[in-house]
Amino acid sequence: MKIIGTDCDAIERAENRDAFEKVLKKLGIPQPRGRAVTNIEDGVQAAQEIGYPVLVRPSFVLGGRAMQIVADEEQLRHYLKTAVEIDEDKPVLVDKYIIGKELEVDAICDGVDVFVPGIMELVERTGIHSGDSISVYPTFSVSQEVKGTILSYAKQLGLGIGIVGLYNIQFIVDRQNRVYIIEVNPRSSRTVPFLSKSTGYSLADIATLVILGKSLKEQGIFALYPEEKKRWYVKVPAFSFSKLNGLDTYLSPEMKSTGEAIGYDKTLTRALFKALQASGMSMMNYGTVFATIADQDKQEALPLIRRFYNMGFNIMATEGTGKMLKANGIRTHVLLKLKDGSDEILEAIRGGYVTYVINTRDVRQSDVLSDGHEIRQCAVENNVNVFTSLDTVRVLLDVLEETTLGISTIDG
Repeated sequence: MKIIGTDCDAIERAENRDAFEKVLKKLGIPQPRGRAVTNIEDGVQAAQEIGYPVLVRPSFVLGGRAMQIVADEEQLRHYLKTAVEIDEDKPVLVDKYIIGKELEVDAICDGVDVFVPGIMELVERTGIHSGDSISVYPTFSVSQEVKGTILSYAKQLGLGIGIVGLYNIQFIVDRQNRVYIIEVNPRSSRTVPFLSKSTGYSLADIATLVILGKSLKEQGIFALYPEEKKRWYVKVPAFSFSKLNGLDTYLSPEMKSTGEAIGYDKTLTRALFKALQASGMSMMNYGTVFATIADQDKQEALPLIRRFYNMGFNIMATEGTGKMLKANGIRTHVLLKLKDGSDEILEAIRGGYVTYVINTRDVRQSDVLSDGHEIRQCAVENNVNVFTSLDTVRVLLDVLEETTLGISTIDG
């Protein structure tokens, strides 16, 4: 089998799923449990066998369209009834959702050799579309062993599938440092320009020559993975929420970004600062943070909000979040929820008193008709930065802490 790079996600399609899984099995590459289903009851049974939470999506998607993480049978049945058409001709894929780090490579295969110019690591964990995530080259938190596994899988897949030209692979690294394949796309991806600029290799030119019959060795490329650059390169998504009325800003498996910006520097935080600023984000090192955090995220959010507090930010929060913060020594102004008939949260945002909104939700929570949805919409309408991923908040704090002057007393 030989696949020349195309514009379609051929390996994601349901009709190719069995063939792809056979390739993975033959190569000894682990794959998250999952299968294609053609009716609701089949989907429910598959999810019970795989174990919740599961990731569900149409058998062929672009930009993560209609992809969703579901936590229980009730939510799954609702998705299969309302979000997609499902029948023999339009199967739905039900896969095990694995929480972990996401990494990505763009590679070139000439049928004999493989070239991987760089490995990119995403700031946000799995569950957010890679196009909506902050991407960093070189990697910043994975071991050499993990990178070696990724390179081994990339080479095996390029040759095993029979790709000639560019291809993209997305990986999950779980908490035990096990590496899984999310998907393989036998085509150029959105990260090719970023990786080309970062590594200095013109991937489109190299891949075009490969497709025309000029091997990697004939182009002077002999190594699977060249030496990594000494500088940091960061790609940050840009969004158009303020121009798209009604679109929920909550980041999910469905892609919502409409552009991207790049920053690079000798330190990661400086590269992040440049990229975040270039993406249009207003990074203030003072003001007020409003937080409304889902129960399962409260312990993870606590040290992050404390970092804002220690920098001098005022803290506002909803009742449950505020109670947790106060119990841990953080002075917090508690605001009543919208569902209690109060508009004080929206008025604080509209009045310009809020600098950042941090909002996470339970996976079982509906996307619409919730307090969180209305708060996020109000923030967008008033040009207030909204964060729905704690991973993004963490890197923002890294940047703010490095660029903020501390206050010291005179020894006396």
